[in-house]
Amino acid sequence: MAAASSSTWPKSGHRFALSTADSEDLLADRGVMVSRETLRKWVNRFGCHFADWIRRDSPTAVDKWHLDEVVIPINGRKYRLWRAVDANGDVPDILVQPQRNAKAAKRFPARLIGRFGVPRVMITDKLRSYFKPIRDLAPGADHRAHKGLNNRI
Repeated sequence: MAAASSSTWPKSGHRFALSTADSEDLLADRGVMVSRETLRKWVNRFGCHFADWIRRDSPTAVDKWHLDEVVIPINGRKYRLWRAVDANGDVPDILVQPQRNAKAAKRFPARLIGRFGVPRVMITDKLRSYFKPIRDLAPGADHRAHKGLNNRI
């Protein structure tokens, strides 16, 4: 069986957190014998370099965002999972918090705009808490509040 080229590997492989023990086992399965201390030294030496590559190659948010929130239970308590999806289907950011109010609705778009800049279009459901924060944070953005338009999420 031919080995897969690096271009066929998933780009999201860096998202899985591996301990030094897990990495040692994976390398041992491939015939590379290294100690955990060696792996730790490699991470200290090359980690920032690889992190810079990952940040550089990660997709930037497109100028059309779909924002939504959903209730999720965590340890028996209800939390709000705030999500953003861009026009390509990528998820630029998520936020989990216990409240659903104007302050909570402002925190998430402010975080997105601070990281990616002001989008051209923001699509939300009809949650009234979105209107004022989006008008204040992104006055030039076209805010579309419609239940059917936000089906992308």
